[in-house]
Amino acid sequence: MKLSSTLAACTAVTLAALVPSAHSADRPNIVFILADDIGYADLSCYGAKHAKTPNLDRLAAQGCKFTDAHSPASTCTPTRRALLTGVYSWRQQPGSSIAPGDAAITITPGTSTVASLLKSAGYRTGIVGKWHLGLGPEGGPDWNADIKPSPNDLGFDSSFIMAATGDRVPTVYIENRRIVGLDAKDPIAVSYKGKVGTEPTGKENPELLKLKHTHGHDMTIVNGVGRIGWMTGGQAARWKDEDMSDTFAGRAVKFIEQSKGAPFFLYFATHGIHVPRVPHPRFKGTSPVGTRGDAIHELDDAVGQVLAKLDALKLTDRTLVIFTSDNGGVMDDGYEDVGKFDYHPNAPWRGTKGTLFEGGNRVPFIARWPGKIKAGSESAALLAHLDMPATFTALVGAKIPAGQCEDSVNVLPALLGETKTSARKDFVSHIGGTKGAFGVRAGQWKYISPGPSGYGKAPKAEAKAKAPLLPQLYNLATDPAEAKNLAATDAAKLKEMEALLVRIRGQ
Repeated sequence: MKLSSTLAACTAVTLAALVPSAHSADRPNIVFILADDIGYADLSCYGAKHAKTPNLDRLAAQGCKFTDAHSPASTCTPTRRALLTGVYSWRQQPGSSIAPGDAAITITPGTSTVASLLKSAGYRTGIVGKWHLGLGPEGGPDWNADIKPSPNDLGFDSSFIMAATGDRVPTVYIENRRIVGLDAKDPIAVSYKGKVGTEPTGKENPELLKLKHTHGHDMTIVNGVGRIGWMTGGQAARWKDEDMSDTFAGRAVKFIEQSKGAPFFLYFATHGIHVPRVPHPRFKGTSPVGTRGDAIHELDDAVGQVLAKLDALKLTDRTLVIFTSDNGGVMDDGYEDVGKFDYHPNAPWRGTKGTLFEGGNRVPFIARWPGKIKAGSESAALLAHLDMPATFTALVGAKIPAGQCEDSVNVLPALLGETKTSARKDFVSHIGGTKGAFGVRAGQWKYISPGPSGYGKAPKAEAKAKAPLLPQLYNLATDPAEAKNLAATDAAKLKEMEALLVRIRGQ
């Protein structure tokens, strides 16, 4: 035991000597901001007319706006897992389903993550905001004790998170393994199989709702909002939706303040603008398109709070800030929080969150690093969120262990504007759990293979048409709206794209 302790101490000293202890010009702080359900056309710097985003516009004006960036999936859980691990979620177990709020952790401790890789390079690492990748061992977490495994077992030095989403129980914050403000005399119980406790539900007591649901979301009521899943207990720990954005932004700012003496990586996963959209009163009514627009304004303000702190601490010039979204935008996602407004959050792309069309996963992506990324620039380089592990390790001089982050591509030259194209030559999208349908991009060509999930959520007109599910082939250079299916007229290209998808999937 004494010998092993001595070896461990020597190893720690050796590693410490190899890892730079202070900032250098080419080892910036990294702030990765992942918004929720923000579409390509939801920011005014990307053409939005329904909302104003001055802080994000400033970020774009001081950095680069990417026009062909993609979330690894068109829903939240698989995107987040691929982002952290550098591996498509459909290659991992339990697949690409959206995790329930009481799911066990979906990334095995010991897996290389963007956080663990940066931590190995001497970075202080933290996550603030939405997690939605499961917690605890098989069977799910014990909410009333230390929650293990958690982000703290995947490379994050600190964590302040929500377990899943705002429309799912448990409706509490978790800081470094423990629920914040939990009274031991009022333990929490959570179930996604049947009702627990006697609290009112949206289905049984709709008169208690301050925000009505349009579909689902009719289980336990918290703060006047029906949720997915049942919960009882933890009254003192429950969040207030109106304060969530400020709470998370405040914690992000706190992490930056506490890390200013060393290089840091902050993964700031906002809940905005996921449902339920219940913005703080100071944003209510500030947009011309109802609550969804108000929520965009609130998101922009949260980003502004982080940027202002970087300015105040004189960290702006040595911090790489990236803003993007976990998937495309959606209007009605289960609550009457949109209003009757006619605008397309993903224009000019077809589709929404939950589809294989471009609108499902082509998202805004802004990168700023003063002096390194040209201010006011724009790039059409193809990149995806799962490229961040390889890109960030290349940036800081770290190495990815063999067999890890296998789908991550180093796109650093494109990120910095040194090249107009990136090392990523193709991209796979997927919906529908362990089965479902796949899409693949190569250059400006796109192929979609129908599966049990069809192509994802379809507009009502398409659903009513009940068109047969056919392979789809599009040339985005001439048909960005994916309106003209070329599968029947270009058999050679169809065969080529089908073979590419098979090769990438390893089948």
